[in-house]
Amino acid sequence: MPSINNLRDLLVDELKDLHNAENQLIKALPKMAKAASHEELKAGFEEHLEQTREHVDRLERCFKILGQKVKGKTCHAMQGLVEEGKEAIQDDAPDSIRDARLIGAAQRVEHYEIAAYGTARAFAETIGEDKVAELLQETLDEEGETDKKLTSLAETINEEAQAASEDEEE
Repeated sequence: MPSINNLRDLLVDELKDLHNAENQLIKALPKMAKAASHEELKAGFEEHLEQTREHVDRLERCFKILGQKVKGKTCHAMQGLVEEGKEAIQDDAPDSIRDARLIGAAQRVEHYEIAAYGTARAFAETIGEDKVAELLQETLDEEGETDKKLTSLAETINEEAQAASEDEEE
Protein backbone atom coordinates (compact mmCIF):
# COMPACT_ATOMS: atom_id res chain seq x y z
CA MET A 1 0.00 0.00 0.00
CA PRO A 2 1.49 3.34 -1.01
CA SER A 3 2.08 5.77 1.79
CA ILE A 4 -0.27 8.70 2.11
CA ASN A 5 1.68 11.71 3.30
CA ASN A 6 -0.55 14.62 2.34
CA LEU A 7 -4.04 15.59 1.20
CA ARG A 8 -3.10 15.19 -2.48
CA ASP A 9 -2.07 11.57 -1.83
CA LEU A 10 -5.32 11.05 0.05
CA LEU A 11 -7.30 12.52 -2.88
CA VAL A 12 -5.58 10.14 -5.32
CA ASP A 13 -6.30 7.23 -2.98
CA GLU A 14 -9.99 8.24 -2.84
CA LEU A 15 -10.12 8.46 -6.64
CA LYS A 16 -8.65 4.96 -6.94
CA ASP A 17 -11.30 3.66 -4.55
CA LEU A 18 -14.07 5.41 -6.48
CA HIS A 19 -12.75 4.15 -9.82
CA ASN A 20 -12.96 0.57 -8.60
CA ALA A 21 -16.37 1.16 -7.01
CA GLU A 22 -17.82 2.53 -10.24
CA ASN A 23 -16.38 -0.37 -12.24
CA GLN A 24 -17.96 -2.84 -9.82
CA LEU A 25 -21.27 -1.06 -10.41
CA ILE A 26 -20.89 -1.32 -14.18
CA LYS A 27 -20.93 -5.10 -13.69
CA ALA A 28 -23.75 -5.12 -11.11
CA LEU A 29 -26.29 -2.71 -12.64
CA PRO A 30 -27.24 -4.88 -15.65
CA LYS A 31 -28.03 -7.73 -13.25
CA MET A 32 -30.15 -5.43 -11.09
CA ALA A 33 -31.99 -4.17 -14.19
CA LYS A 34 -32.67 -7.73 -15.30
CA ALA A 35 -34.01 -8.66 -11.85
CA ALA A 36 -36.32 -5.64 -11.60
CA SER A 37 -39.92 -6.28 -12.60
CA HIS A 38 -41.16 -2.67 -12.45
CA GLU A 39 -40.46 -1.12 -15.87
CA GLU A 40 -39.54 2.29 -14.47
CA LEU A 41 -37.08 0.71 -12.03
CA LYS A 42 -35.56 -1.42 -14.80
CA ALA A 43 -35.17 1.72 -16.96
CA GLY A 44 -33.68 3.60 -14.01
CA PHE A 45 -30.99 0.96 -13.52
CA GLU A 46 -30.21 1.01 -17.24
CA GLU A 47 -30.00 4.81 -17.25
CA HIS A 48 -27.73 4.75 -14.20
CA LEU A 49 -25.46 2.25 -15.96
CA GLU A 50 -24.86 4.79 -18.73
CA GLN A 51 -24.29 7.50 -16.13
CA THR A 52 -21.85 5.25 -14.26
CA ARG A 53 -19.79 4.86 -17.42
CA GLU A 54 -19.62 8.67 -17.58
CA HIS A 55 -18.52 8.72 -13.93
CA VAL A 56 -15.62 6.41 -14.77
CA ASP A 57 -14.67 8.72 -17.65
CA ARG A 58 -14.72 11.74 -15.32
CA LEU A 59 -12.57 9.92 -12.77
CA GLU A 60 -10.08 9.09 -15.51
CA ARG A 61 -9.97 12.79 -16.46
CA CYS A 62 -9.27 13.58 -12.78
CA PHE A 63 -6.32 11.16 -12.79
CA LYS A 64 -5.00 12.82 -15.94
CA ILE A 65 -5.32 16.33 -14.46
CA LEU A 66 -3.42 15.14 -11.38
CA GLY A 67 -0.74 13.46 -13.51
CA GLN A 68 -1.57 10.02 -12.12
CA LYS A 69 -1.99 6.64 -13.78
CA VAL A 70 -5.58 5.46 -14.03
CA LYS A 71 -5.64 2.76 -11.45
CA GLY A 72 -8.18 1.45 -9.04
CA LYS A 73 -7.79 -0.17 -5.69
CA THR A 74 -10.31 -2.63 -4.36
CA CYS A 75 -13.27 -0.82 -2.86
CA HIS A 76 -14.33 -3.20 -0.11
CA ALA A 77 -17.34 -1.09 0.80
CA MET A 78 -18.74 -1.42 -2.72
CA GLN A 79 -18.01 -5.15 -2.69
CA GLY A 80 -20.28 -5.47 0.33
CA LEU A 81 -22.97 -3.26 -1.18
CA VAL A 82 -22.89 -5.23 -4.44
CA GLU A 83 -23.19 -8.43 -2.40
CA GLU A 84 -26.37 -7.03 -0.79
CA GLY A 85 -27.66 -6.29 -4.29
CA LYS A 86 -26.99 -9.93 -5.24
CA GLU A 87 -29.10 -11.05 -2.27
CA ALA A 88 -31.94 -8.86 -3.53
CA ILE A 89 -31.58 -10.29 -7.05
CA GLN A 90 -31.74 -13.85 -5.74
CA ASP A 91 -34.69 -13.12 -3.45
CA ASP A 92 -37.54 -15.55 -4.10
CA ALA A 93 -40.19 -13.02 -3.10
CA PRO A 94 -43.10 -11.45 -4.97
CA ASP A 95 -41.92 -9.05 -7.69
CA SER A 96 -42.85 -5.87 -5.82
CA ILE A 97 -41.07 -7.06 -2.67
CA ARG A 98 -37.92 -7.90 -4.66
CA ASP A 99 -38.14 -4.49 -6.37
CA ALA A 100 -38.42 -2.77 -2.99
CA ARG A 101 -35.35 -4.67 -1.81
CA LEU A 102 -33.47 -3.73 -5.00
CA ILE A 103 -34.26 -0.07 -4.37
CA GLY A 104 -32.94 -0.36 -0.82
CA ALA A 105 -29.71 -1.91 -2.07
CA ALA A 106 -29.38 0.76 -4.78
CA GLN A 107 -29.95 3.59 -2.32
CA ARG A 108 -27.25 2.25 -0.01
CA VAL A 109 -24.91 2.36 -3.02
CA GLU A 110 -25.94 5.94 -3.83
CA HIS A 111 -25.42 7.09 -0.25
CA TYR A 112 -21.95 5.54 -0.19
CA GLU A 113 -21.09 7.25 -3.47
CA ILE A 114 -22.46 10.59 -2.28
CA ALA A 115 -20.25 10.39 0.82
CA ALA A 116 -17.18 9.29 -1.16
CA TYR A 117 -17.54 11.88 -3.93
CA GLY A 118 -18.24 14.62 -1.38
CA THR A 119 -15.08 13.70 0.52
CA ALA A 120 -12.94 13.62 -2.63
CA ARG A 121 -14.38 16.93 -3.83
CA ALA A 122 -13.57 18.55 -0.47
CA PHE A 123 -9.97 17.31 -0.72
CA ALA A 124 -9.67 18.66 -4.29
CA GLU A 125 -11.06 22.04 -3.25
CA THR A 126 -8.71 22.28 -0.27
CA ILE A 127 -5.60 21.64 -2.36
CA GLY A 128 -6.73 24.01 -5.13
CA GLU A 129 -7.52 21.37 -7.76
CA ASP A 130 -10.57 23.27 -8.98
CA LYS A 131 -11.09 21.35 -12.24
CA VAL A 132 -10.99 18.05 -10.35
CA ALA A 133 -13.43 19.46 -7.79
CA GLU A 134 -15.79 20.53 -10.60
CA LEU A 135 -15.73 17.08 -12.19
CA LEU A 136 -16.38 15.41 -8.84
CA GLN A 137 -19.22 17.86 -8.10
CA GLU A 138 -20.84 17.03 -11.44
CA THR A 139 -20.90 13.35 -10.50
CA LEU A 140 -22.02 14.16 -6.96
CA ASP A 141 -24.99 16.08 -8.37
CA GLU A 142 -25.96 13.12 -10.55
CA GLU A 143 -25.69 10.69 -7.64
CA GLY A 144 -28.01 12.93 -5.62
CA GLU A 145 -30.52 13.02 -8.48
CA THR A 146 -30.41 9.23 -8.78
CA ASP A 147 -31.09 8.93 -5.06
CA LYS A 148 -34.11 11.24 -5.40
CA LYS A 149 -35.45 9.18 -8.32
CA LEU A 150 -35.06 5.99 -6.29
CA THR A 151 -36.92 7.58 -3.38
CA SER A 152 -39.76 8.58 -5.68
CA LEU A 153 -39.92 5.10 -7.21
CA ALA A 154 -39.84 3.55 -3.75
CA GLU A 155 -43.03 5.37 -2.80
CA THR A 156 -44.91 3.64 -5.64
CA ILE A 157 -43.20 0.27 -5.34
CA ASN A 158 -43.52 0.15 -1.55
CA GLU A 159 -47.28 0.68 -1.92
CA GLU A 160 -47.40 -2.18 -4.43
CA ALA A 161 -45.33 -4.35 -2.08
CA GLN A 162 -47.68 -3.57 0.81
CA ALA A 163 -50.73 -4.43 -1.33
CA ALA A 164 -49.08 -7.71 -2.35
CA SER A 165 -48.38 -8.48 1.30
CA GLU A 166 -52.00 -7.81 2.25
CA ASP A 167 -53.22 -10.02 -0.60
CA GLU A 168 -50.89 -12.76 0.63
CA GLU A 169 -52.39 -12.54 4.15
CA GLU A 170 -55.96 -13.00 2.91
